[in-house]
Amino acid sequence: MKNKKIIFYGTPEIAAYQLEKLYLNKYNVIAVVTQPDKPSGRGQKINYSAVKQYALDNNLPLFQPIKLNEQDFIDQITALQPDIQVVLAYRMIPKSIYSLAKYGTFNLHTSLLPQYRGAAPINWAIINGETQTGMTTFLLNEKTDEGEILLQQTIEIGKETTAGDLHDEMMYKAFDLIEQTIEKLLSENLQTIPQIQSENLKPAPKIFKETTVINWNEKGEKIINLIRGMSPYPAATTQFIDKADGKIYQFKVFKAKFIPRENKENLCGIFKIQDKETITVSCLDGLVQLFDLQLSGKKRMPAKELIKGLKLTSEVLEIKK
Repeated sequence: MKNKKIIFYGTPEIAAYQLEKLYLNKYNVIAVVTQPDKPSGRGQKINYSAVKQYALDNNLPLFQPIKLNEQDFIDQITALQPDIQVVLAYRMIPKSIYSLAKYGTFNLHTSLLPQYRGAAPINWAIINGETQTGMTTFLLNEKTDEGEILLQQTIEIGKETTAGDLHDEMMYKAFDLIEQTIEKLLSENLQTIPQIQSENLKPAPKIFKETTVINWNEKGEKIINLIRGMSPYPAATTQFIDKADGKIYQFKVFKAKFIPRENKENLCGIFKIQDKETITVSCLDGLVQLFDLQLSGKKRMPAKELIKGLKLTSEVLEIKK
Protein backbone atom coordinates (compact mmCIF):
# COMPACT_ATOMS: atom_id res chain seq x y z
CA MET A 1 0.00 0.00 0.00
CA LYS A 2 2.71 2.48 0.96
CA ASN A 3 4.55 2.12 -2.34
CA LYS A 4 1.66 3.66 -4.28
CA LYS A 5 2.52 7.07 -5.75
CA ILE A 6 0.82 9.94 -3.88
CA ILE A 7 0.57 13.61 -4.80
CA PHE A 8 -0.41 15.84 -1.89
CA TYR A 9 -2.33 19.14 -2.24
CA GLY A 10 -2.64 21.62 0.65
CA THR A 11 -1.51 24.91 2.15
CA PRO A 12 -2.00 25.64 5.90
CA GLU A 13 -0.74 24.00 9.09
CA ILE A 14 -3.48 21.36 9.29
CA ALA A 15 -2.46 20.15 5.82
CA ALA A 16 1.28 20.31 6.56
CA TYR A 17 0.79 18.05 9.57
CA GLN A 18 -0.86 15.38 7.39
CA LEU A 19 1.93 15.68 4.81
CA GLU A 20 4.45 15.17 7.59
CA LYS A 21 2.62 12.07 8.83
CA LEU A 22 2.51 10.60 5.31
CA TYR A 23 6.23 11.25 4.87
CA LEU A 24 7.28 9.93 8.29
CA ASN A 25 5.14 6.82 7.84
CA LYS A 26 7.04 6.05 4.62
CA TYR A 27 4.26 6.71 2.13
CA ASN A 28 5.54 7.35 -1.38
CA VAL A 29 4.85 11.09 -1.68
CA ILE A 30 6.16 11.89 -5.17
CA ALA A 31 5.08 15.55 -5.29
CA VAL A 32 3.49 18.36 -3.29
CA VAL A 33 1.19 21.08 -4.66
CA THR A 34 0.51 24.27 -2.73
CA GLN A 35 -0.67 27.84 -3.32
CA PRO A 36 1.63 30.41 -4.97
CA ASP A 37 3.57 32.65 -2.57
CA LYS A 38 1.79 35.83 -1.55
CA PRO A 39 3.23 38.91 0.18
CA SER A 40 1.68 39.66 3.57
CA GLY A 41 1.97 42.12 6.46
CA ARG A 42 3.05 45.73 6.45
CA GLY A 43 6.35 44.99 4.77
CA GLN A 44 4.68 42.78 2.14
CA LYS A 45 7.16 40.05 3.00
CA ILE A 46 6.88 36.72 1.22
CA ASN A 47 5.95 34.02 3.73
CA TYR A 48 5.95 30.39 2.67
CA SER A 49 2.89 28.28 3.42
CA ALA A 50 3.31 25.56 6.04
CA VAL A 51 3.04 22.90 3.32
CA LYS A 52 5.68 24.57 1.14
CA GLN A 53 8.07 24.88 4.07
CA TYR A 54 7.73 21.19 4.92
CA ALA A 55 8.25 20.17 1.29
CA LEU A 56 11.39 22.31 1.02
CA ASP A 57 12.78 21.06 4.33
CA ASN A 58 12.42 17.46 3.16
CA ASN A 59 13.39 17.89 -0.51
CA LEU A 60 9.98 16.91 -1.83
CA PRO A 61 9.20 17.95 -5.43
CA LEU A 62 7.05 21.09 -5.20
CA PHE A 63 4.54 22.72 -7.55
CA GLN A 64 2.88 26.12 -7.08
CA PRO A 65 0.66 26.59 -10.14
CA ILE A 66 -1.22 29.85 -10.56
CA LYS A 67 -3.88 28.12 -12.67
CA LEU A 68 -4.51 24.41 -12.24
CA ASN A 69 -5.94 23.96 -15.73
CA GLU A 70 -2.83 25.24 -17.52
CA GLN A 71 -1.54 22.64 -19.95
CA ASP A 72 2.01 22.72 -18.59
CA PHE A 73 0.80 21.76 -15.11
CA ILE A 74 -1.53 19.10 -16.47
CA ASP A 75 1.37 17.61 -18.44
CA GLN A 76 3.61 17.62 -15.34
CA ILE A 77 1.04 15.76 -13.21
CA THR A 78 0.25 13.36 -16.06
CA ALA A 79 3.94 12.48 -16.37
CA LEU A 80 4.10 11.61 -12.66
CA GLN A 81 1.35 8.98 -13.09
CA PRO A 82 -0.08 9.31 -9.55
CA ASP A 83 -1.96 6.42 -8.01
CA ILE A 84 -3.73 8.59 -5.41
CA GLN A 85 -4.06 12.32 -4.86
CA VAL A 86 -4.77 13.63 -1.34
CA VAL A 87 -6.31 17.09 -0.90
CA LEU A 88 -6.72 19.09 2.32
CA ALA A 89 -7.38 22.83 2.70
CA TYR A 90 -6.51 23.66 -0.88
CA ARG A 91 -8.71 25.08 -3.65
CA MET A 92 -11.13 23.74 -6.24
CA ILE A 93 -9.33 21.18 -8.39
CA PRO A 94 -10.52 20.73 -12.00
CA LYS A 95 -11.42 17.39 -13.54
CA SER A 96 -8.37 17.64 -15.81
CA ILE A 97 -6.25 17.17 -12.64
CA TYR A 98 -8.32 15.05 -10.24
CA SER A 99 -9.07 12.46 -12.95
CA LEU A 100 -5.35 11.71 -13.38
CA ALA A 101 -5.03 9.54 -10.25
CA LYS A 102 -5.32 5.82 -10.98
CA TYR A 103 -7.30 5.00 -7.84
CA GLY A 104 -8.87 8.39 -7.25
CA THR A 105 -8.41 11.87 -5.79
CA PHE A 106 -9.94 12.48 -2.38
CA ASN A 107 -10.39 15.49 -0.15
CA LEU A 108 -10.57 15.58 3.63
CA HIS A 109 -13.22 18.10 4.72
CA THR A 110 -13.59 19.22 8.33
CA SER A 111 -17.31 18.61 8.73
CA LEU A 112 -19.80 15.77 8.46
CA LEU A 113 -20.81 16.30 4.86
CA PRO A 114 -23.21 17.20 3.39
CA GLN A 115 -23.48 19.64 6.30
CA TYR A 116 -21.17 22.67 6.29
CA ARG A 117 -19.90 22.64 2.75
CA GLY A 118 -17.60 25.59 2.16
CA ALA A 119 -14.47 27.37 3.32
CA ALA A 120 -15.01 27.63 7.10
CA PRO A 121 -16.77 24.50 8.45
CA ILE A 122 -14.97 24.51 11.81
CA ASN A 123 -15.99 28.10 12.56
CA TRP A 124 -19.61 27.76 11.47
CA ALA A 125 -20.27 24.54 13.39
CA ILE A 126 -19.41 26.36 16.62
CA ILE A 127 -21.09 29.65 15.65
CA ASN A 128 -24.31 27.70 15.06
CA GLY A 129 -24.07 26.01 18.46
CA GLU A 130 -23.51 22.45 17.22
CA THR A 131 -22.56 19.85 19.83
CA GLN A 132 -21.18 17.45 17.25
CA THR A 133 -19.25 17.70 13.98
CA GLY A 134 -16.57 15.61 12.33
CA MET A 135 -14.43 14.94 9.28
CA THR A 136 -15.29 13.47 5.89
CA THR A 137 -13.19 12.05 3.09
CA PHE A 138 -14.82 12.12 -0.33
CA LEU A 139 -13.98 11.67 -4.00
CA LEU A 140 -13.64 14.91 -5.90
CA ASN A 141 -16.13 15.87 -8.56
CA GLU A 142 -16.85 19.11 -10.41
CA LYS A 143 -18.88 20.64 -7.56
CA THR A 144 -17.55 22.08 -4.30
CA ASP A 145 -17.57 19.50 -1.47
CA GLU A 146 -20.28 17.40 -3.15
CA GLY A 147 -18.39 14.27 -4.18
CA GLU A 148 -19.30 10.76 -3.03
CA ILE A 149 -18.39 10.05 0.60
CA LEU A 150 -15.69 7.53 1.45
CA LEU A 151 -15.37 7.70 5.25
CA GLN A 152 -16.49 9.86 8.17
CA GLN A 153 -15.43 10.38 11.77
CA THR A 154 -17.55 12.10 14.42
CA ILE A 155 -16.09 14.62 16.89
CA GLU A 156 -17.87 16.09 19.92
CA ILE A 157 -17.93 19.87 20.52
CA GLY A 158 -17.79 20.88 24.18
CA LYS A 159 -19.54 23.92 25.64
CA GLU A 160 -16.27 25.84 25.85
CA THR A 161 -14.61 24.47 22.71
CA THR A 162 -13.21 27.19 20.45
CA ALA A 163 -12.49 27.06 16.73
CA GLY A 164 -8.81 26.78 17.62
CA ASP A 165 -9.45 23.82 19.92
CA LEU A 166 -11.50 22.02 17.29
CA HIS A 167 -8.96 22.77 14.55
CA ASP A 168 -6.16 21.24 16.63
CA GLU A 169 -8.18 18.17 17.57
CA MET A 170 -8.98 17.55 13.92
CA MET A 171 -5.38 18.16 12.90
CA TYR A 172 -4.16 15.42 15.23
CA LYS A 173 -6.94 12.97 14.35
CA ALA A 174 -7.08 13.45 10.57
CA PHE A 175 -4.22 11.18 9.60
CA ASP A 176 -5.96 8.02 10.80
CA LEU A 177 -8.89 8.85 8.52
CA ILE A 178 -6.53 9.62 5.61
CA GLU A 179 -4.75 6.30 6.08
CA GLN A 180 -8.04 4.38 6.24
CA THR A 181 -9.23 6.18 3.10
CA ILE A 182 -6.08 5.27 1.15
CA GLU A 183 -6.62 1.63 2.18
CA LYS A 184 -10.26 1.82 1.10
CA LEU A 185 -9.39 3.30 -2.31
CA LEU A 186 -7.02 0.41 -2.95
CA SER A 187 -9.56 -2.24 -1.95
CA GLU A 188 -11.26 -4.29 -4.65
CA ASN A 189 -14.81 -3.59 -3.46
CA LEU A 190 -14.84 0.20 -3.19
CA GLN A 191 -18.18 1.45 -1.90
CA THR A 192 -19.11 5.13 -1.68
CA ILE A 193 -22.11 7.05 -0.36
CA PRO A 194 -23.76 9.73 -2.53
CA GLN A 195 -24.33 13.02 -0.73
CA ILE A 196 -27.97 13.95 -0.20
CA GLN A 197 -29.31 17.27 -1.44
CA SER A 198 -31.64 19.01 1.01
CA GLU A 199 -32.98 22.46 1.85
CA ASN A 200 -31.97 21.84 5.48
CA LEU A 201 -28.22 21.82 4.83
CA LYS A 202 -26.16 24.43 6.66
CA PRO A 203 -23.43 26.19 4.65
CA ALA A 204 -19.93 27.20 5.78
CA PRO A 205 -19.06 30.28 3.71
CA LYS A 206 -15.82 32.21 3.94
CA ILE A 207 -15.48 34.43 7.01
CA PHE A 208 -15.49 38.15 6.18
CA LYS A 209 -14.76 41.13 8.42
CA GLU A 210 -18.46 41.85 8.92
CA THR A 211 -19.05 38.23 10.00
CA THR A 212 -16.85 38.79 13.06
CA VAL A 213 -18.84 41.74 14.48
CA ILE A 214 -20.69 40.99 17.73
CA ASN A 215 -24.36 42.01 17.80
CA TRP A 216 -25.06 42.83 21.45
CA ASN A 217 -28.82 42.86 20.75
CA GLU A 218 -28.68 39.07 20.42
CA LYS A 219 -29.13 36.51 23.18
CA GLY A 220 -26.06 35.77 25.28
CA GLU A 221 -25.65 32.16 24.17
CA LYS A 222 -25.57 33.20 20.52
CA ILE A 223 -22.94 35.85 21.28
CA ILE A 224 -20.79 33.33 23.14
CA ASN A 225 -21.04 30.89 20.22
CA LEU A 226 -19.81 33.61 17.85
CA ILE A 227 -16.87 34.41 20.13
CA ARG A 228 -15.95 30.70 20.42
CA GLY A 229 -16.36 30.16 16.69
CA MET A 230 -14.02 33.05 15.88
CA SER A 231 -11.36 32.33 18.51
CA PRO A 232 -8.44 32.65 18.11
CA TYR A 233 -8.68 33.62 14.44
CA PRO A 234 -9.98 35.87 13.03
CA ALA A 235 -11.53 36.74 16.44
CA ALA A 236 -14.90 38.32 17.21
CA THR A 237 -14.82 42.12 17.11
CA THR A 238 -16.67 45.00 18.71
CA GLN A 239 -16.42 48.78 19.06
CA PHE A 240 -17.38 51.00 21.99
CA ILE A 241 -17.45 54.77 22.38
CA ASP A 242 -16.71 56.85 25.47
CA LYS A 243 -19.50 59.43 25.32
CA ALA A 244 -17.54 61.75 27.62
CA ASP A 245 -14.75 62.40 25.12
CA GLY A 246 -15.95 60.67 21.95
CA LYS A 247 -13.01 58.25 21.86
CA ILE A 248 -13.65 54.94 20.11
CA TYR A 249 -12.22 51.66 21.39
CA GLN A 250 -12.02 48.65 19.09
CA PHE A 251 -11.59 45.20 20.63
CA LYS A 252 -11.08 41.62 19.60
CA VAL A 253 -12.72 39.20 22.04
CA PHE A 254 -11.30 35.70 22.50
CA LYS A 255 -12.98 34.35 25.63
CA ALA A 256 -16.18 35.25 27.45
CA LYS A 257 -18.96 33.87 29.66
CA PHE A 258 -22.70 34.44 29.56
CA ILE A 259 -24.43 35.46 32.80
CA PRO A 260 -28.22 35.09 32.38
CA ARG A 261 -30.37 37.75 34.01
CA GLU A 262 -33.35 39.90 33.23
CA ASN A 263 -32.52 43.00 31.20
CA LYS A 264 -35.05 45.29 32.86
CA GLU A 265 -33.75 48.46 31.21
CA ASN A 266 -33.71 46.76 27.79
CA LEU A 267 -30.32 48.35 27.10
CA CYS A 268 -27.89 46.26 25.08
CA GLY A 269 -24.22 46.95 24.37
CA ILE A 270 -23.40 48.76 27.63
CA PHE A 271 -19.72 48.14 28.49
CA LYS A 272 -18.98 48.35 32.22
CA ILE A 273 -15.81 48.02 34.26
CA GLN A 274 -16.44 46.80 37.80
CA ASP A 275 -13.99 46.92 40.71
CA LYS A 276 -11.19 47.62 38.20
CA GLU A 277 -11.10 43.90 37.52
CA THR A 278 -14.01 42.73 35.38
CA ILE A 279 -15.64 43.82 32.14
CA THR A 280 -19.27 43.04 31.33
CA VAL A 281 -21.43 43.96 28.36
CA SER A 282 -25.22 43.88 28.46
CA CYS A 283 -27.09 41.79 25.91
CA LEU A 284 -30.72 40.82 25.25
CA ASP A 285 -31.06 38.36 28.13
CA GLY A 286 -28.22 39.16 30.51
CA LEU A 287 -24.54 40.03 30.64
CA VAL A 288 -21.48 38.79 28.81
CA GLN A 289 -18.32 38.87 30.90
CA LEU A 290 -15.20 39.39 28.81
CA PHE A 291 -12.09 37.51 29.97
CA ASP A 292 -9.58 37.67 27.14
CA LEU A 293 -9.34 40.67 24.81
CA GLN A 294 -7.12 42.65 22.49
CA LEU A 295 -7.39 46.41 22.11
CA SER A 296 -6.61 47.59 18.58
CA GLY A 297 -2.87 48.10 18.23
CA LYS A 298 -2.09 46.21 21.45
CA LYS A 299 -1.38 42.60 22.34
CA ARG A 300 -3.91 40.06 23.57
CA MET A 301 -4.32 40.03 27.36
CA PRO A 302 -6.68 39.15 30.26
CA ALA A 303 -9.40 41.70 31.04
CA LYS A 304 -7.79 42.71 34.34
CA GLU A 305 -4.53 43.61 32.60
CA LEU A 306 -6.31 45.45 29.81
CA ILE A 307 -8.25 47.57 32.32
CA LYS A 308 -4.97 48.80 33.84
CA GLY A 309 -3.88 50.20 30.48
CA LEU A 310 -7.19 51.84 29.57
CA LYS A 311 -7.34 55.56 30.20
CA LEU A 312 -11.08 56.07 30.35
CA THR A 313 -12.93 59.19 31.41
CA SER A 314 -15.82 56.89 32.32
CA GLU A 315 -16.08 53.27 33.41
CA VAL A 316 -19.19 52.87 31.25
CA LEU A 317 -18.96 52.77 27.45
CA GLU A 318 -21.69 52.34 24.85
CA ILE A 319 -21.68 50.30 21.69
CA LYS A 320 -20.64 52.34 18.65
CA LYS A 321 -23.57 52.48 16.23
